[in-house]
Amino acid sequence: MQTSIAERLNLRSLNLASLTTPVVFIAAIFIFWLVSPEHRFTDPRNLAAIAKLTPDLGVVALGIGILMICGEFDLSIASILPLCSYIFTQLLIAGVNPFLAFILVLPIGAAFGFLNGVLVVLTRLPSFIITLSTMMFWRGVLYVVSGLMPISILRYVPSDSAFAHMLTGQVAGIPLQFLWLLFLAVILGIMLHYSKFGNWIFATGSHREAALAMGVPVSWVKIICFMIVGALCAFSAVMQSARLGSFAATQGIGFELRAIAAVVVGGTSLMGGVGSMVGIVLGVFIIQIIDNGLILSGVPVFGVNTFIGIAIIFFVILNNMTNRQFASE
Repeated sequence: MQTSIAERLNLRSLNLASLTTPVVFIAAIFIFWLVSPEHRFTDPRNLAAIAKLTPDLGVVALGIGILMICGEFDLSIASILPLCSYIFTQLLIAGVNPFLAFILVLPIGAAFGFLNGVLVVLTRLPSFIITLSTMMFWRGVLYVVSGLMPISILRYVPSDSAFAHMLTGQVAGIPLQFLWLLFLAVILGIMLHYSKFGNWIFATGSHREAALAMGVPVSWVKIICFMIVGALCAFSAVMQSARLGSFAATQGIGFELRAIAAVVVGGTSLMGGVGSMVGIVLGVFIIQIIDNGLILSGVPVFGVNTFIGIAIIFFVILNNMTNRQFASE
C-alpha cells in the first residue's frame, strides 16, 4: 500500500512531462529553424555546438531536478562547480594522474552536497537560504585561494590526451559530452522512476508528513539528493575544464538559476513531488535551444534572458494548471 502511493505519484509525473515538454521541444526546434537566417539553426555545426555546450549545465540540472522533486533547492552549485574544478586542477599540479584526480573529485563534490543536506535537515531552514549562504561562503573561499587567476591544465591534460578524449571527444561525430549526459540521465532516470529510493524521493517531495508515516527516512533521502547534486557538479566541473583546457573562477556562475529554469521548463513542480527525468533533459535542451536560436536570430546576448524569463513564467503557469487538473481527477 505504501509503495503504491509513491508509484502513483511517479506515474503522474511521467504523464505531466509527456503532455507538454516534448511538444514544446519540437516546436522550439521548428520555430528557430524557420526564423534563423538561411535556416542555420539546423546546420550540423550549430547542432554539434549545442550538443557540446548543453551538458555543462545539463549534468548539474539532472541533480537539481531530482532535488526539486524531493522538495528542496540548491543554489550553491554556482560555487561548488568552480571549487571542484580548482581542486581538480591542484591535484593535477601535484602530479596526480588525471583519471585518479577525476575519481577523487567526485566524492569531494558529494561531500559539499552532504554538508548542504545536513545543514538543511538539522536547521530546518529553507534550503534556498542555506544554499545561498554556502554559495557565498564557498565563492569567497575560492576567490581567495585562486586569486581569481585562470590556470591552464593543458600541460597535464593535453587536448589530444586519452582523458580529454574520454570526456570531450567524439564517437561517430557525436560529442561525448552529449553521450555522457544521456548516460547519466538514463542511470538517474532508472533510479528515480524504477527504484524504491525513487519512490521515496517523490513521496518526500509530495508530502513530508505522509512520507514519514509511511516509514520513509526523509532526512536521509534529502541528504542523499544533495550529495547527488554535489557529485554531478564535480563531474560537470572536470568535463568543462577538460573542454576549456583551464580552470576559471567564473565557471558555473549563473548555473544555479538556469538549472532551476531548465528543470521547471521540463515540467518539474516548484513545490516538489512532480517531475520526470525525460522532462528534465528536454527542459535543459529547450533552454539551450532558446538561447542559441535567439542569438542566431540576431537578438542581443544580453536580451536572451528576457525571453527565458518569459518562458519560465509560461511553464510555471502551464504546469500549475496541469497539476490542478490531475489533482481533481
